[in-house]
Amino acid sequence: MVTETLEIEGDLLATLLAEDAFLPVEPRTLKETGLPVAFVEGMILKSIAITGTSSGRNISDHLCLPFGILEEVFGSLRTRQLLVHTGSAPFGDYYYTLTDQGSRHAQNATKASAYVGPAPVPLMDYVISVDAQSITAESPRREELEHAFHGITIDPELFDMLGPAVNSGAGMFLYGSPGNGKSTLAQRMTSCFGQEIWIPHAIIDSGQIIKLYDPSYHQSVEGRKRGIVKTSEGDRRWIKVRRPTVIVGGELTMDSLDIRHDPRTNVSEAPLQLKSNGGCLLIDDFGRQQIAPKELLNRWIIPLESRQDFLTLGTGKKIQVPFDQLIIFSTNLEPSELVDEAFMRRIPYKIEVGDPDEQEFEDLFRMYADEFGCTYNADSVAYLLATHYRPHSRGLRRCHPRDLMKQIRSYCAYHDLPLELKTEYLDRVVGTYFAKVLKS
Repeated sequence: MVTETLEIEGDLLATLLAEDAFLPVEPRTLKETGLPVAFVEGMILKSIAITGTSSGRNISDHLCLPFGILEEVFGSLRTRQLLVHTGSAPFGDYYYTLTDQGSRHAQNATKASAYVGPAPVPLMDYVISVDAQSITAESPRREELEHAFHGITIDPELFDMLGPAVNSGAGMFLYGSPGNGKSTLAQRMTSCFGQEIWIPHAIIDSGQIIKLYDPSYHQSVEGRKRGIVKTSEGDRRWIKVRRPTVIVGGELTMDSLDIRHDPRTNVSEAPLQLKSNGGCLLIDDFGRQQIAPKELLNRWIIPLESRQDFLTLGTGKKIQVPFDQLIIFSTNLEPSELVDEAFMRRIPYKIEVGDPDEQEFEDLFRMYADEFGCTYNADSVAYLLATHYRPHSRGLRRCHPRDLMKQIRSYCAYHDLPLELKTEYLDRVVGTYFAKVLKS
């Protein structure tokens, strides 16, 4: 009996611990949202101005605020003759439309800020959430890394170097020849740090709204997991996403690292490092940006050490925000050629991603042949190495098997031929792939 009781208590504890480390709780009052009443009123008026007529619950859904705490605001706006009922809605609700006076108020609110969408959360609430879900709080072990790299080939020696670097959560340089999977490695590393985090759609500080959620980088997932303890939906101003991997290459500019304020709408967009909080920020092809490497790195010397960044709002006010991500610089150049010793010290891991050996190259061909539904032919790959690589001292790259298999697939599809790994097909695609793209 005692054993059964302990097992039940153990299961209960495991279920409770399986819940998210950070859960945005649904606000019970307007005060708990951290938003001024006048600001919420403005959002309601702007929402109705767009739709013309809307029910209270539809407005609640649009703003991602509980209907219960908005009812009093609706009553106040109606008493002041800024909106009126146009009819009854289900579940004791009403349809609302703006009066002439309400339309003027909506126009003024739009001039102050054109933002319409999920209500923002105060900056301090966001700071607390990042700390609670910090990537540095996790220490991935070998099994997590093996799981993250499942399905790709990786040299054992490289794997052993990446493990401690990922475990540290500190920055790193990945350098080596192009086409060897540095970007793929960076994307896989992110998944070592737990799968999901909560982020707000938008942040507000001193009346300035910063849009944070970006579908380009943030992949939303199903909301709160249900355990045996009943919970509410939570604060809908937050969205659960997979830990992001933000990749930026030669298009990176200094403007991308600062809050981008639109003076016309008075709405701001979060910089890349803010969007990558809780995940990974990969500076791909480092050294090829329009800005000098030293200028970029100087911008991040303090954030890399303190894990705090300072940004400027549209009003000129400076705000302190978390700098909490695994930052990776991927380059085809030697790191010592790009940065000085002072910065190298702040990026503790410098890892070379070398070329695959012939065995790994063959394994990659086998893997992509299986993926494309093609029978692997070891003799054809041996012919490829003997004819098109060794005589030309051509370096092996991890992208070559995939790219050559894609060209063979296209060639066979065009000529209505079965997909096969034949030597004559390899001769054809090598001529178009290497001669014009990667000639040594």
